[in-house]
Amino acid sequence: MKKKITGLTLCTLLFALSFPAHAQQPGKVPRIGMLFPASPSPAAPFVDAFRRGLHDLGYAEGKNIVIEYRFAEGKLDRFPKLAAELVALKIDVIVAGSTPAALAAQQATKTIAIVFAAVADPVSVGLVASLPRPGANVTGLTTINSELAPKRLELLKETVATVSRVAILHNPSDASNVVSLQELQGSVGALRLTLQPVGVRDPEEFDHAFSVMSKEGINGLIVEAGILTMTHRTRIVGLAAKARLPAMYGEKAFVEDGGLMSYAANFAEQYRRAATYVDKILKGAKPTDLPVQQPTKFEFVINLKTAKQIGLTIPPNVLFRADKVIK
Repeated sequence: MKKKITGLTLCTLLFALSFPAHAQQPGKVPRIGMLFPASPSPAAPFVDAFRRGLHDLGYAEGKNIVIEYRFAEGKLDRFPKLAAELVALKIDVIVAGSTPAALAAQQATKTIAIVFAAVADPVSVGLVASLPRPGANVTGLTTINSELAPKRLELLKETVATVSRVAILHNPSDASNVVSLQELQGSVGALRLTLQPVGVRDPEEFDHAFSVMSKEGINGLIVEAGILTMTHRTRIVGLAAKARLPAMYGEKAFVEDGGLMSYAANFAEQYRRAATYVDKILKGAKPTDLPVQQPTKFEFVINLKTAKQIGLTIPPNVLFRADKVIK
Protein backbone atom coordinates (compact mmCIF):
# COMPACT_ATOMS: atom_id res chain seq x y z
CA MET A 1 0.00 0.00 0.00
CA LYS A 2 2.84 2.32 0.92
CA LYS A 3 4.49 1.77 -2.48
CA LYS A 4 1.24 2.65 -4.27
CA ILE A 5 0.93 5.91 -2.35
CA THR A 6 4.55 6.80 -3.10
CA GLY A 7 4.01 6.09 -6.80
CA LEU A 8 0.90 8.23 -6.87
CA THR A 9 2.73 11.09 -5.16
CA LEU A 10 5.54 10.87 -7.71
CA CYS A 11 3.09 10.94 -10.62
CA THR A 12 1.34 13.97 -9.16
CA LEU A 13 4.64 15.79 -8.75
CA LEU A 14 5.73 15.05 -12.32
CA PHE A 15 2.35 16.22 -13.65
CA ALA A 16 2.68 19.49 -11.76
CA LEU A 17 6.21 20.07 -13.05
CA SER A 18 5.08 19.62 -16.64
CA PHE A 19 3.46 23.08 -16.51
CA PRO A 20 5.42 26.36 -16.39
CA ALA A 21 5.55 27.90 -12.93
CA HIS A 22 4.18 31.22 -14.20
CA ALA A 23 1.12 29.71 -15.92
CA GLN A 24 -2.24 31.01 -14.78
CA GLN A 25 -3.34 29.37 -11.51
CA PRO A 26 -6.73 27.58 -11.55
CA GLY A 27 -9.50 29.81 -10.25
CA LYS A 28 -7.52 33.03 -10.67
CA VAL A 29 -9.04 35.50 -13.12
CA PRO A 30 -6.25 36.90 -15.34
CA ARG A 31 -5.86 40.67 -15.60
CA ILE A 32 -4.75 42.51 -18.73
CA GLY A 33 -3.58 46.11 -18.82
CA MET A 34 -4.18 48.03 -22.05
CA LEU A 35 -2.13 51.15 -22.73
CA PHE A 36 -3.58 53.28 -25.53
CA PRO A 37 -2.11 56.42 -27.12
CA ALA A 38 -5.44 58.11 -27.80
CA SER A 39 -8.62 58.87 -25.83
CA PRO A 40 -11.40 56.25 -25.47
CA SER A 41 -13.42 57.34 -28.51
CA PRO A 42 -10.67 57.12 -31.20
CA ALA A 43 -9.38 53.94 -29.55
CA ALA A 44 -12.79 52.24 -29.64
CA PRO A 45 -12.30 50.32 -32.95
CA PHE A 46 -9.04 48.83 -31.64
CA VAL A 47 -10.54 47.98 -28.23
CA ASP A 48 -13.43 46.22 -29.98
CA ALA A 49 -11.05 44.30 -32.26
CA PHE A 50 -9.01 43.11 -29.28
CA ARG A 51 -12.16 42.06 -27.42
CA ARG A 52 -13.32 40.10 -30.48
CA GLY A 53 -9.99 38.32 -30.54
CA LEU A 54 -10.36 37.39 -26.87
CA HIS A 55 -13.97 36.28 -27.41
CA ASP A 56 -12.90 33.95 -30.21
CA LEU A 57 -10.50 32.34 -27.74
CA GLY A 58 -13.15 31.79 -25.09
CA TYR A 59 -12.67 34.88 -22.91
CA ALA A 60 -15.49 37.11 -21.65
CA GLU A 61 -14.57 40.41 -20.06
CA GLY A 62 -15.81 40.63 -16.49
CA LYS A 63 -16.28 36.87 -16.25
CA ASN A 64 -13.06 34.97 -16.87
CA ILE A 65 -10.82 37.94 -17.66
CA VAL A 66 -10.40 41.51 -16.39
CA ILE A 67 -9.10 44.40 -18.50
CA GLU A 68 -7.64 47.59 -17.02
CA TYR A 69 -7.65 50.48 -19.51
CA ARG A 70 -5.32 53.48 -19.59
CA PHE A 71 -5.51 56.24 -22.24
CA ALA A 72 -2.75 58.79 -22.88
CA GLU A 73 -5.18 61.22 -24.57
CA GLY A 74 -2.63 61.93 -27.29
CA LYS A 75 0.12 63.07 -24.88
CA LEU A 76 3.46 61.26 -24.91
CA ASP A 77 4.47 62.43 -21.45
CA ARG A 78 1.58 60.55 -19.84
CA PHE A 79 2.86 57.11 -20.76
CA PRO A 80 5.40 56.57 -17.95
CA LYS A 81 2.81 57.32 -15.23
CA LEU A 82 0.12 55.18 -16.89
CA ALA A 83 2.52 52.27 -17.39
CA ALA A 84 3.58 52.50 -13.74
CA GLU A 85 -0.08 52.37 -12.67
CA LEU A 86 -0.61 49.13 -14.58
CA VAL A 87 2.52 47.58 -13.11
CA ALA A 88 1.37 48.52 -9.60
CA LEU A 89 -1.89 46.63 -10.20
CA LYS A 90 0.18 43.44 -10.63
CA ILE A 91 -1.52 42.56 -13.90
CA ASP A 92 -0.50 39.51 -15.93
CA VAL A 93 0.05 41.08 -19.38
CA ILE A 94 0.36 44.64 -20.72
CA VAL A 95 -0.96 45.28 -24.23
CA ALA A 96 0.69 48.40 -25.69
CA GLY A 97 -0.99 50.20 -28.57
CA SER A 98 1.92 52.19 -30.01
CA THR A 99 5.69 52.54 -30.02
CA PRO A 100 5.80 55.15 -27.20
CA ALA A 101 3.36 53.04 -25.16
CA ALA A 102 5.48 49.91 -25.58
CA LEU A 103 8.70 51.77 -24.72
CA ALA A 104 7.10 53.19 -21.55
CA ALA A 105 5.89 49.72 -20.54
CA GLN A 106 9.35 48.29 -21.19
CA GLN A 107 10.87 50.92 -18.88
CA ALA A 108 8.24 50.23 -16.19
CA THR A 109 8.75 46.46 -15.90
CA LYS A 110 11.23 43.74 -16.79
CA THR A 111 9.06 40.90 -15.49
CA ILE A 112 5.46 41.45 -16.63
CA ALA A 113 4.87 40.26 -20.20
CA ILE A 114 4.33 43.03 -22.76
CA VAL A 115 2.51 42.49 -26.07
CA PHE A 116 2.60 45.38 -28.54
CA ALA A 117 -0.11 45.54 -31.19
CA ALA A 118 0.92 48.29 -33.60
CA VAL A 119 4.63 49.12 -33.49
CA ALA A 120 6.29 50.26 -36.70
CA ASP A 121 9.84 48.99 -36.18
CA PRO A 122 10.39 47.21 -32.83
CA VAL A 123 14.03 46.32 -33.57
CA SER A 124 15.21 49.83 -34.47
CA VAL A 125 13.66 51.40 -31.36
CA GLY A 126 15.09 48.72 -29.06
CA LEU A 127 11.94 46.90 -28.01
CA VAL A 128 13.17 43.51 -29.21
CA ALA A 129 16.52 42.00 -30.17
CA SER A 130 15.13 40.55 -33.42
CA LEU A 131 11.79 39.56 -34.90
CA PRO A 132 12.40 35.77 -34.67
CA ARG A 133 13.78 35.94 -31.10
CA PRO A 134 12.48 39.01 -29.28
CA GLY A 135 14.31 38.38 -26.02
CA ALA A 136 13.32 39.54 -22.50
CA ASN A 137 9.64 40.19 -21.71
CA VAL A 138 8.45 41.97 -24.87
CA THR A 139 6.91 40.65 -28.10
CA GLY A 140 3.90 41.36 -30.31
CA LEU A 141 2.90 42.46 -33.79
CA THR A 142 4.67 44.98 -35.99
CA THR A 143 2.92 47.07 -38.64
CA ILE A 144 6.30 47.55 -40.42
CA ASN A 145 4.95 51.06 -41.05
CA SER A 146 8.45 52.50 -41.28
CA GLU A 147 9.42 50.05 -44.03
CA LEU A 148 6.28 51.04 -45.94
CA ALA A 149 7.19 54.75 -45.96
CA PRO A 150 9.07 54.58 -49.30
CA LYS A 151 6.14 52.72 -50.87
CA ARG A 152 3.77 55.49 -49.77
CA LEU A 153 6.05 58.07 -51.36
CA GLU A 154 6.13 56.04 -54.57
CA LEU A 155 2.32 55.81 -54.68
CA LEU A 156 2.03 59.56 -54.14
CA LYS A 157 4.37 60.17 -57.08
CA GLU A 158 2.40 57.76 -59.29
CA THR A 159 -0.84 59.50 -58.39
CA VAL A 160 0.46 63.04 -58.87
CA ALA A 161 3.08 62.97 -61.62
CA THR A 162 3.86 66.69 -61.20
CA VAL A 163 4.75 66.44 -57.51
CA SER A 164 8.31 67.60 -56.86
CA ARG A 165 8.55 68.98 -53.31
CA VAL A 166 7.11 66.71 -50.61
CA ALA A 167 6.71 67.66 -46.97
CA ILE A 168 7.00 64.94 -44.31
CA LEU A 169 4.77 65.86 -41.36
CA HIS A 170 6.16 63.98 -38.36
CA ASN A 171 6.72 64.15 -34.61
CA PRO A 172 10.46 64.20 -33.79
CA SER A 173 9.61 62.96 -30.27
CA ASP A 174 7.97 59.79 -31.62
CA ALA A 175 10.60 57.09 -32.25
CA SER A 176 8.52 55.41 -34.96
CA ASN A 177 8.21 58.70 -36.90
CA VAL A 178 11.98 59.22 -36.71
CA VAL A 179 12.64 55.77 -38.20
CA SER A 180 10.11 56.38 -41.00
CA LEU A 181 11.75 59.68 -41.87
CA GLN A 182 15.12 57.93 -42.14
CA GLU A 183 13.60 55.34 -44.48
CA LEU A 184 12.17 58.10 -46.69
CA GLN A 185 15.40 60.05 -46.86
CA GLY A 186 17.21 56.92 -47.94
CA SER A 187 14.82 56.23 -50.84
CA VAL A 188 14.05 59.65 -52.29
CA GLY A 189 16.87 59.75 -54.85
CA ALA A 190 15.32 57.35 -57.35
CA LEU A 191 12.05 59.32 -57.42
CA ARG A 192 13.78 62.66 -58.06
CA LEU A 193 11.87 64.41 -55.31
CA THR A 194 12.87 67.00 -52.75
CA LEU A 195 11.85 66.12 -49.20
CA GLN A 196 11.08 68.76 -46.60
CA PRO A 197 10.81 67.34 -43.04
CA VAL A 198 8.30 69.36 -41.02
CA GLY A 199 8.37 68.48 -37.34
CA VAL A 200 5.46 69.03 -34.94
CA ARG A 201 5.52 68.14 -31.25
CA ASP A 202 2.30 69.85 -30.20
CA PRO A 203 -1.14 70.36 -31.83
CA GLU A 204 -0.62 74.12 -31.55
CA GLU A 205 2.12 73.81 -34.17
CA PHE A 206 -0.06 72.45 -36.99
CA ASP A 207 -1.13 75.82 -38.41
CA HIS A 208 2.48 77.03 -38.51
CA ALA A 209 3.59 73.77 -40.13
CA PHE A 210 1.17 74.21 -43.03
CA SER A 211 2.16 77.86 -43.34
CA VAL A 212 5.78 76.75 -43.75
CA MET A 213 4.71 74.26 -46.43
CA SER A 214 2.99 77.04 -48.38
CA LYS A 215 6.02 79.32 -48.22
CA GLU A 216 8.35 76.49 -49.30
CA GLY A 217 6.26 75.66 -52.37
CA ILE A 218 5.32 72.19 -51.17
CA ASN A 219 3.06 70.33 -53.63
CA GLY A 220 2.82 66.92 -51.94
CA LEU A 221 2.52 65.67 -48.37
CA ILE A 222 3.32 62.52 -46.39
CA VAL A 223 1.77 62.35 -42.91
CA GLU A 224 3.33 59.84 -40.53
CA ALA A 225 1.03 57.83 -38.28
CA GLY A 226 1.73 58.34 -34.60
CA ILE A 227 0.12 59.33 -31.32
CA LEU A 228 0.07 63.07 -32.17
CA THR A 229 -1.07 62.87 -35.79
CA MET A 230 -3.61 60.10 -35.17
CA THR A 231 -5.16 61.99 -32.26
CA HIS A 232 -5.51 65.16 -34.34
CA ARG A 233 -6.09 63.58 -37.73
CA THR A 234 -9.34 65.46 -38.47
CA ARG A 235 -7.55 68.77 -38.09
CA ILE A 236 -4.61 67.65 -40.23
CA VAL A 237 -6.91 66.37 -42.97
CA GLY A 238 -8.79 69.70 -42.94
CA LEU A 239 -5.59 71.73 -43.23
CA ALA A 240 -4.37 69.57 -46.13
CA ALA A 241 -7.67 70.03 -47.96
CA LYS A 242 -7.61 73.78 -47.37
CA ALA A 243 -4.10 73.93 -48.82
CA ARG A 244 -5.22 71.67 -51.71
CA LEU A 245 -2.29 69.38 -50.97
CA PRO A 246 -2.41 65.77 -52.22
CA ALA A 247 -1.50 63.79 -49.11
CA MET A 248 -0.58 60.20 -48.33
CA TYR A 249 -1.19 58.93 -44.79
CA GLY A 250 0.21 56.11 -42.68
CA GLU A 251 -3.16 54.72 -41.53
CA LYS A 252 -6.58 54.36 -43.16
CA ALA A 253 -8.41 56.21 -40.36
CA PHE A 254 -7.05 59.46 -41.89
CA VAL A 255 -8.71 58.63 -45.22
CA GLU A 256 -11.97 57.60 -43.57
CA ASP A 257 -11.94 61.06 -41.96
CA GLY A 258 -11.42 62.83 -45.29
CA GLY A 259 -7.76 62.29 -46.17
CA LEU A 260 -6.78 61.50 -49.77
CA MET A 261 -4.86 58.18 -49.59
CA SER A 262 -3.26 55.70 -47.22
CA TYR A 263 -1.18 52.57 -47.48
CA ALA A 264 -0.68 50.50 -44.35
CA ALA A 265 -1.51 47.36 -42.44
CA ASN A 266 -4.98 47.00 -40.93
CA PHE A 267 -4.37 48.29 -37.39
CA ALA A 268 -7.63 46.86 -36.01
CA GLU A 269 -6.65 43.42 -37.30
CA GLN A 270 -3.33 43.79 -35.49
CA TYR A 271 -5.19 44.22 -32.20
CA ARG A 272 -7.41 41.22 -32.89
CA ARG A 273 -4.35 39.07 -33.55
CA ALA A 274 -2.63 40.40 -30.41
CA ALA A 275 -5.25 38.54 -28.37
CA THR A 276 -3.70 35.23 -29.49
CA TYR A 277 -0.37 36.19 -27.91
CA VAL A 278 -2.09 37.25 -24.70
CA ASP A 279 -3.81 33.86 -24.62
CA LYS A 280 -0.52 31.99 -25.15
CA ILE A 281 1.20 33.96 -22.39
CA LEU A 282 -1.64 33.40 -19.93
CA LYS A 283 -1.29 29.68 -20.64
CA GLY A 284 2.41 29.74 -19.81
CA ALA A 285 4.31 30.81 -22.95
CA LYS A 286 7.25 33.17 -22.55
CA PRO A 287 7.40 36.35 -24.69
CA THR A 288 10.97 35.53 -25.69
CA ASP A 289 9.70 32.32 -27.36
CA LEU A 290 7.00 34.11 -29.37
CA PRO A 291 8.38 35.64 -32.60
CA VAL A 292 7.19 39.11 -33.54
CA GLN A 293 4.47 38.76 -36.16
CA GLN A 294 4.30 40.85 -39.32
CA PRO A 295 1.11 41.95 -41.14
CA THR A 296 -0.54 39.45 -43.44
CA LYS A 297 -2.11 42.13 -45.65
CA PHE A 298 -1.67 45.80 -46.57
CA GLU A 299 -4.49 48.13 -47.60
CA PHE A 300 -4.36 50.89 -50.19
CA VAL A 301 -7.30 53.24 -49.57
CA ILE A 302 -8.36 56.20 -51.75
CA ASN A 303 -10.97 58.88 -51.03
CA LEU A 304 -12.43 60.08 -54.35
CA LYS A 305 -14.50 62.78 -52.64
CA THR A 306 -11.32 64.36 -51.36
CA ALA A 307 -9.61 64.01 -54.75
CA LYS A 308 -12.48 65.94 -56.35
CA GLN A 309 -12.37 68.55 -53.59
CA ILE A 310 -8.72 69.39 -54.27
CA GLY A 311 -9.11 69.14 -58.05
CA LEU A 312 -7.17 65.90 -58.51
CA THR A 313 -7.95 63.10 -60.96
CA ILE A 314 -6.71 59.71 -59.78
CA PRO A 315 -5.03 57.82 -62.68
CA PRO A 316 -6.94 54.66 -63.64
CA ASN A 317 -3.92 52.40 -63.04
CA VAL A 318 -3.64 53.71 -59.45
CA LEU A 319 -7.38 53.49 -58.80
CA PHE A 320 -7.41 49.89 -60.04
CA ARG A 321 -4.91 48.88 -57.36
CA ALA A 322 -6.91 50.32 -54.46
CA ASP A 323 -8.29 47.86 -51.92
CA LYS A 324 -10.96 50.34 -50.86
CA VAL A 325 -12.38 53.40 -52.61
CA ILE A 326 -14.44 55.95 -50.69
CA LYS A 327 -16.93 57.70 -52.98
